[in-house]
Amino acid sequence: MQAAEIRERFLSFFEQREHRRMPSASLVPPSHDQSVLLTTAGMQPFKPYFRGEEQPPQKRLTSCQKCFRTPDIDSVGTTARHLTFFEMLGNFSIGDYFKRGAVEFARELSVEGFGLDEDRIWITVFGGDEGLGLGPDEEAIECWRAVGFPDERIVRLPRSENYWQAGATGPSGPSSELYFDRGLDFGGADDRPGDDTERFLEFWNLVFMQYEL
Repeated sequence: MQAAEIRERFLSFFEQREHRRMPSASLVPPSHDQSVLLTTAGMQPFKPYFRGEEQPPQKRLTSCQKCFRTPDIDSVGTTARHLTFFEMLGNFSIGDYFKRGAVEFARELSVEGFGLDEDRIWITVFGGDEGLGLGPDEEAIECWRAVGFPDERIVRLPRSENYWQAGATGPSGPSSELYFDRGLDFGGADDRPGDDTERFLEFWNLVFMQYEL
């Protein structure tokens, strides 16, 4: 499957589920967003919608955003998983579905849309953080259990791995990531998602923007 087919299958999937396809925004953020030098994530152009500062054209959006990944630029070239520039596919709900809907969509497209082996998909969730005063994301854990993922493939990780924020201030929240297990040819039997290993390849990140920092 080529990149163009992956892009179109993703966007069409969400269009068929009442999402409006949005164009990629500029790599240079608008002047009112001083949180980053360059656009680093698909949600960044939609921050005014999530903050309630502007009215979105629709509550459900999908896009393929061109990104320049400055936060982890030191990792580029040291692994097969990091790039400076790439296109980030995304689906966004602004006052519509939340964790359960996002989890159901991710599972359906991954398994039924792209044909990934469900038994080789692992999940990570936010494991809590004392500094934020937050416990584990039990709601996300229950959502993954509800769509058939066993506890042994749901891994709780710390804030550094499973809590998303675009800058020092602004919208933020716990995340839940999907990883594909490439097998023991790429790592050890004790490896888990979040470890520094080539065995697990992250292919989707669900961000639940519940908080404002």
